[in-house]
Amino acid sequence: MTAVLEKLTPATPAVPAIGTREIEARLEKARALTRDLGADALLIGPGASLAYFSRLVWGLSERLTALFLPVTGKPLLICPYFEQGTVNAGLKIEAELRPWHEEECPFALIGSAMRDLGLSKLAVDPALPFAMAHRLGHATGLSLEEASPVIKACRSRKSPAEIAILAEAMAMTLRVEKAVPQILHEGISTSDVAAFIEAAHKKLGSPGSSFVIVQFGRGTAFPHGLPGVQHLKENDLVLVDTGCWLHGYTSDLTRTYCFGKPTDEERRIWDIEKEAQAAAFAKAGIGVPCEEVDAAARAVLVRYGLGPDYRLPGLPHRTGHGLGMDVHEDPYIVRGNKTPLDVGMCFSDEPMIVVPDRFGIRLEDDIYITESGPKFFTEPQSDILTV
Repeated sequence: MTAVLEKLTPATPAVPAIGTREIEARLEKARALTRDLGADALLIGPGASLAYFSRLVWGLSERLTALFLPVTGKPLLICPYFEQGTVNAGLKIEAELRPWHEEECPFALIGSAMRDLGLSKLAVDPALPFAMAHRLGHATGLSLEEASPVIKACRSRKSPAEIAILAEAMAMTLRVEKAVPQILHEGISTSDVAAFIEAAHKKLGSPGSSFVIVQFGRGTAFPHGLPGVQHLKENDLVLVDTGCWLHGYTSDLTRTYCFGKPTDEERRIWDIEKEAQAAAFAKAGIGVPCEEVDAAARAVLVRYGLGPDYRLPGLPHRTGHGLGMDVHEDPYIVRGNKTPLDVGMCFSDEPMIVVPDRFGIRLEDDIYITESGPKFFTEPQSDILTV
């Protein structure tokens, strides 16, 4: 493994992180969308959306930390009093800190901010836990609006700078995927492969893997794997689904291949999977409803006697999901989602085929929509024996 890791070197020049000017533009867009929603201010809780709008990386806890953004005026950052120094160090926008002590109610600070500005309707981040939103409403008496339309409209359409970061993260993970077969041997464990993937992502300049799924043989029949450790055997299928972080954004790629000689049935299903993935890509484009991309992949499977719908052997889940600062985010490529695709939207193309309790094939590459149509971040896998 060490020899393979030594061959991996970071790309140069490195793609830059999102700059302050773009963050400010995001805030202005959020203000306009909040106004269009009929609300006076937007409250963004901890997690990916807080990082998106402020570059402040802050996890959810019982202590509220949140960005309060009025449609006009300076943003406020609500945070625990003893966390001010840490918050200031991570915050990349101009915002007034409104700290609260342990015995105080942070939601009352939001209520007083609304009253001071003469505002009455607050749009609330959908990722804020229900218990917090309930306490907010009870403590303030404010009219609360669910802010999904604002958050989705901002985050689901990636800027050129975001596309560049995602492209670099995808390239890193593809290099790691291509390195994995070089370390495989009979008896190697799924945990050993996962540890190599983590080390390889870091060697390429990522802070680390955003997730790692490694499955051998029968384990590939379970979309997100089986618990415990498996050991590789001759002629096993190998499924590796992983991604890495870069400047707060994540890649997501899956490769399925054979360690040895595939059966005729494994090769047949692999070829159908490849065709279904290509059909989803061909259907994608500006204005196309997300559900039609899912339908295009499923139509291929039905032609070969698989499915229909979610029946097995066939495709047990949606064809894809958006990705960016979360591994799974809007837009979702699934039946019933009539959201039209638009420039800047990014999503996975992974219409996995499962043959129950025997094996599964998932090929996953990610698409981004441009003015001229869909593009893959990475070149799709070409054969069951090569990555």
